[in-house]
Amino acid sequence: MAWAPSDINVDVRNVERGDSPMVQNGEGQAGPGQEGSGQDGGARPGTPFGRGCLIVEDRPDTLEWLTGLVAESFPDMTIVSATSLREARRRIEEHRTAPRWRLALAVIDLGLPDGSGVDLVREIADGFPEAQPVVATIYDDDLHLFDSLAAGAQGYILKQDDPEQVAACLRRIEGGEPPLSPSIARRILERFRPRPDARPEARPADEARLSPRETEVLTLLARGMSAPEAARAIGLKPQTVAGYVKVIYQKLHVTSRAEAVLAAAQRGLT
Repeated sequence: MAWAPSDINVDVRNVERGDSPMVQNGEGQAGPGQEGSGQDGGARPGTPFGRGCLIVEDRPDTLEWLTGLVAESFPDMTIVSATSLREARRRIEEHRTAPRWRLALAVIDLGLPDGSGVDLVREIADGFPEAQPVVATIYDDDLHLFDSLAAGAQGYILKQDDPEQVAACLRRIEGGEPPLSPSIARRILERFRPRPDARPEARPADEARLSPRETEVLTLLARGMSAPEAARAIGLKPQTVAGYVKVIYQKLHVTSRAEAVLAAAQRGLT
């Protein structure tokens, strides 16, 4: 059964000003795999090779709800939370400095008070290749969806969906499936499905005049690789690939990775 906010108690002891509260189970003790407050004011570390989840959400009630869903879906995970980009980046830096668990999942809201969650999705995708950034948002439009996927999001769930449905989406991660709300999965399919009455369009690769190397970089980006991952795959420096990406954007007349991915799909490069 999915958690509701009333099922969760929040412990505000030993929490620094500006920090997010740490969620506990209904008996007032830190749940399995979650961070809780100890007598010394420090957080109880997870197991050395245990999994961890970062939840980034600025609304307290929604943060509690998402934390409950993650705790129920992945009882072995250590859970930490943040309410802004700044706090999330501080949490990530603390994790880099003294890792106590492996960052396996990040559930990220897009509309944060100090910026877009898409930026954080990209940073986690680039810095933690084994982690799965999943967007949890109210936005179900193409712009937010494809910008998130292009940034490296491996899932996209709508917070307005039924709680049981959201929990089911999250649990698909264990089976290697991307957590996608049903309406989002349909939107992705519709975007790439040709219309029956549409005439086949010639692929515009020649018009852009991409070089073989630029085409190779675009193909890797369209397959979900970050720029550093693409650089490793083809044996180039990240700065060199970043230069190729800039030229690709100019030649394709695009301004975002989402537009570049769509242009790659039109050219049959995905």
